[in-house]
Amino acid sequence: MTQQSLPRTDFTPIERPEDVRRDVDSYRGFHDETSGGTVDARKDGYEDMVKGYYDLVTDIFEHGWGESFHFAPRFEGEAFHASVSRHQHFLAHRMNLQPGMRVLDLGCGIGGPMRGVARFSGATIVGVNNNRYQLGKAAAKNKAAGLDHLCELLEANFMEMPLEDGSYDGAYGFEATCHAPDKTALFTEVFRVLKPGAEFAAYEWCLTDRYDGGNAEHRRIKKGIEEGDGLPDIWTVEATLQCLRDAGFEIVEHEDRALSSDPKTPWHLPITGRERSLLGFRRSKVGRRVAWGVIRVLEGIGKAPKGTLETSKFLHAGCDALVEGGDTGIFTPMLYFRARKPA
Repeated sequence: MTQQSLPRTDFTPIERPEDVRRDVDSYRGFHDETSGGTVDARKDGYEDMVKGYYDLVTDIFEHGWGESFHFAPRFEGEAFHASVSRHQHFLAHRMNLQPGMRVLDLGCGIGGPMRGVARFSGATIVGVNNNRYQLGKAAAKNKAAGLDHLCELLEANFMEMPLEDGSYDGAYGFEATCHAPDKTALFTEVFRVLKPGAEFAAYEWCLTDRYDGGNAEHRRIKKGIEEGDGLPDIWTVEATLQCLRDAGFEIVEHEDRALSSDPKTPWHLPITGRERSLLGFRRSKVGRRVAWGVIRVLEGIGKAPKGTLETSKFLHAGCDALVEGGDTGIFTPMLYFRARKPA
């Protein structure tokens, strides 16, 4: 392990380019079947695809969603951001994270879950991320929150982590391991770096048992989710659990946490445009037109990179596919599992 691969708290923020249209075209090429955008091609080029995706969408996500890029089950009457915090605390509590533990956050984004888990548990969290733009944002936010003593960052591909065998007390992921091209290979790598008896927990994007691969509409929805969210493929619940077993883990518990939402506030409600909230308005037809008009102006005066409008449009198309996945019940973004490396 080189000095450069050691976890750090400091990453210099990167300036955004003035024109991202070429990056948009490059990313969409991974999903364009007419130009070779197959599942195998996405798996082979997943690292470039995922890096490019988050270069494009991070600022849009942060503006519209906040610092934690994940969904959460909600109670009726519960505010969205309160449900997000509860979702983070649930996982930290089930893992029994404690001060003095060193725990990996796989695909930490700009660090929202990392800060939530560190603040709740007192454990030291090391966020693994291959996107330097996000790492710069995460480092600044960790410092501003007064949590840089508990939140470290590692620039690395979570498929090949520059970490010693058996060196960490736990690992988790918030809707991030869905970007992996090979679940068994990823889980095997996590298994390697954990101490004997340590636990790995995550919320994973999965196809449910309602998904029918012979149904053209189901396949269309799946493809829309993959393109809108930077995924090489989507595994089923059972296939994901089998990948954990194949990697050597003992599964302690698992459930689809989406089913714990109140029926009146399903996990995908914030992106349907049906909710009376600022986020709901942004996702409505009127809200989209207003947002796209503003983006056109910002692009025109150089306050937003050229290509931001195109990025926003493919993200909204991805949200539409997620809503269809939620309405039909063929998709969940929060298969929760907790697994243990045998002692």
